[in-house]
Amino acid sequence: MSNPWLKNKGDAERSRKPAERSIGAAEGAERGESPARPSRDEVRWYGFNAVLATFAQRPEAIRKVYVSGSRLRDAADLLKWCADNRIGYRVVDDADLERLTKAQHHEGLVADVLPLPVLDLQEWLDKAPATRDCAIWLDGVGNPHNLGAILRSTAHFGASALLLPASRAAQGISGAAARVAEGGAEHVRIVALRERPIDNLTILRRHGYRALATVVEGGTNLFRAELPDKTVWMLGAEGEGMDRSLAELADTRISIPGTGHVESLNVANAAAVLLAASFAATE
Repeated sequence: MSNPWLKNKGDAERSRKPAERSIGAAEGAERGESPARPSRDEVRWYGFNAVLATFAQRPEAIRKVYVSGSRLRDAADLLKWCADNRIGYRVVDDADLERLTKAQHHEGLVADVLPLPVLDLQEWLDKAPATRDCAIWLDGVGNPHNLGAILRSTAHFGASALLLPASRAAQGISGAAARVAEGGAEHVRIVALRERPIDNLTILRRHGYRALATVVEGGTNLFRAELPDKTVWMLGAEGEGMDRSLAELADTRISIPGTGHVESLNVANAAAVLLAASFAATE
């Protein structure tokens, strides 16, 4: 059997038909492992911008690449790098990519990569900007599409970190979240919070940050509030919202005003509004 892992673009073009055989039949038989899962220390990234952002920021993290024939030209630089660095890639069809990702929105490019590094709170603060800065603290947000949209907004506005409970940070950023982030995941530091919220707040305050909890009602109007130079926005889970006891520990509680026709904004939309307000306040 010919090796299913192609090493250069010429091989990809010449071997299109063999390479596009079912991954289950070709790769699994060659490697003796399930093709539907990356190895234990890898995550399966998908989405064109997500994979290319990893290539741009952390090429050493790439372990395997799967690409559709229609994306060969678009991914030429990545595939050349794979060939030069003995990183295997395969040309496969869309059905195989859907099996690999369990999603239809793979955009023709998939990669098994090492997870994003996770920083301890103090480790991040030691590297954080000395003057103005903004970060997002998520309390219970689990939907990967919301998480991805928040990462995209965080990268767009230049906020320096996404703060997550340690258990959630340990799970890492999923391929679905990375795709929705459109490359933004590679530009945001992922930070693991300590177990006790008060410990996190104490450390943040010691470094000049102020925690602003977002609440549906009863908070200061966002557009009338004087925002601190170093802000940590605290946002709650999609359904339950911000935990009341956590919100009460914050330095300030903020509400985003609206018509009242709906109860509140989606958490990802709220994050974008808050980040926009923070960075508008610094200009």
